[in-house]
Amino acid sequence: MLNTVPIAALELLFDQVPDIAFFIKDGQGRYVAVNHSLLARHGLSCRQDAMGKKPSDICSGEFGNLPSEQDKMVLRTGTPIIDHLEMQWEMPGRPVWCLTTKVPLQDDVGRAIGIVGFSRDIKTIVASSSVPITFARALEQFERDLPSEASPGWLAKLAKMPNHRFARTMKLIFGLTPSQYISKSRLGKASTLLLQSDKSISDIAQFCGYFDHSAFSRAFKKATGSSPINFRRQWNGQ
Repeated sequence: MLNTVPIAALELLFDQVPDIAFFIKDGQGRYVAVNHSLLARHGLSCRQDAMGKKPSDICSGEFGNLPSEQDKMVLRTGTPIIDHLEMQWEMPGRPVWCLTTKVPLQDDVGRAIGIVGFSRDIKTIVASSSVPITFARALEQFERDLPSEASPGWLAKLAKMPNHRFARTMKLIFGLTPSQYISKSRLGKASTLLLQSDKSISDIAQFCGYFDHSAFSRAFKKATGSSPINFRRQWNGQ
């Protein structure tokens, strides 16, 4: 399947966007396509320097290990990563904030055999100095656990930021209010579970932090126009 992807055309396309590091990886998380921005970020002179290598092979420490671990998870579960805020390394040696998206490439029977994605540099949107590491850590913890008690104030406290600064940073990076971000995260995870698991609607509601089945169904229908059960049936062809 990877051979059918117009790799040269995609590389040329993404070469025109300097603030986006684009990549395609194989089933082992090794690069098979990159753009100039990704090469520049790691101080590489040509595409061949990245081919067949993992992020951990071209970037030392956690800045290389973290994306490689993400790749393993995407390939193992088939679950995409969307707009994940993270710090990456940019040559000649400074950290930058990025929003990373990774989507599995699947074969005819639905097995993940590769990854396509990009990391969008946010330094032109908001200065790195105004994004504390605690902000990213708070979002990471929330997205992992999706606790029912999470609120804008709860997230701001977790990020160790005043409410107004947290809301301003959220708006600058994601274009969302904290409440919109919380809802987007819960419903995004719920839609993935509806399509990729056999969990009951009630279990999904609880897993995604909703107090009950009814509250989840109302929020889901308001956002998508479909009830959770109809959404699952429609997209799974049931």
